[in-house]
Amino acid sequence: MSGRRGLTTDEVVDAAVALVEAEGAEALSLSRVARELGVKPPSLYNHVSGLDTLHRQIGLRAVVTIGDRLSQAAMGRAGRDALLAVAAEFRSFATAHPHLYEFSVQARPDDEEYDRASLRAVEPLLAVLRGYGFDEQETIHAARAIRSALHGFVALEMVGGFGLAVDIDRSFEWFVLRLAETFDPPGPPST
Repeated sequence: MSGRRGLTTDEVVDAAVALVEAEGAEALSLSRVARELGVKPPSLYNHVSGLDTLHRQIGLRAVVTIGDRLSQAAMGRAGRDALLAVAAEFRSFATAHPHLYEFSVQARPDDEEYDRASLRAVEPLLAVLRGYGFDEQETIHAARAIRSALHGFVALEMVGGFGLAVDIDRSFEWFVLRLAETFDPPGPPST
C-alpha cells in the first residue's frame, strides 16, 4: 500500500459511511476503512482516535443529513401538509439508508456537538408542531410521540415486519394521516 498525501477527516468519514451504507455497521473497522482508502491503518489515527470516534463521526453525518432533508421537506409548508412531508421524508431517508439511519438514532450523552447536531435533526419537526400553537412542553411531547411512531413503522418495515397482503405505502399514508389528524384543531362542537 502506498501512503496518500492530503487525506482528510472528511475523506475518512466518507469512506466509513460508504462502507456502512454498503455492508452495515458490523463491517466497519479501521483496517477496512484504511484498505478502502489505500492507506495503512495507523494513517487513520491522524483523523480519528479510534473506532468509537469514527462511529461518532458517522452519527454526526447521519443526523446532519437527516436534519437537512427534513428541513427541505418542511420548507414552505405548514400544518398537516408540513407534517406529512416531514414524515414522508423521514421514512424515505430511513428506508433508502437503513444502516446510516441506525447511526442517526444513537444517543451520545455528554457530547455537546452531537447534541447540537441531533437537535438539528429534530428542529424541523419542532417547528412544524409549534405552528399548531402548542406550548414548548406540548411541542416536545408531540415530537417524541411522532418520532416514536415513525421510528416504529420504519423499523418494522426494514425488518420485513409487515407481511400481510396490503400495500405498505398505503398503510404508511393511512397511518400518517391518522397521526396528523390528532394534531388538527378540534372542529365545532356537535349539537
